[in-house]
Amino acid sequence: QVQLVESGGGLVQPGGSLRLSCAASGSIFSINSMGWYRQAPGKQRDLVATITSGGSTNYADSVKGRFTISRDNAKNTVYLQMNSLKPEDTAVYYCNVVRRIYGVDYDSWGQGTQVTVSS
Repeated sequence: QVQLVESGGGLVQPGGSLRLSCAASGSIFSINSMGWYRQAPGKQRDLVATITSGGSTNYADSVKGRFTISRDNAKNTVYLQMNSLKPEDTAVYYCNVVRRIYGVDYDSWGQGTQVTVSS
């Protein structure tokens, strides 16, 4: 099992910035990718950004140029720097870790952290 502890959410005005962190512990071997997803009220959970163990990144079109994902492999931590925040970025943000063991992917999720963008 992998335990994920998220931090960094909160209330911010439009145009502001926040940095989310997610620290992984437990069975952290074979972690392949780490990432962030978000879910707004009444909507499905959508990908925000992912980063592989090799550093390759993938972003949702809606956040490209504003959000940056990074990871510290030594600390088993993934970060999401969010700049130029918009009201439509308001959602619960979930950390995700994918472990690949003998060719099978295993997902772990954090408890979620609320991000609210409002004036």
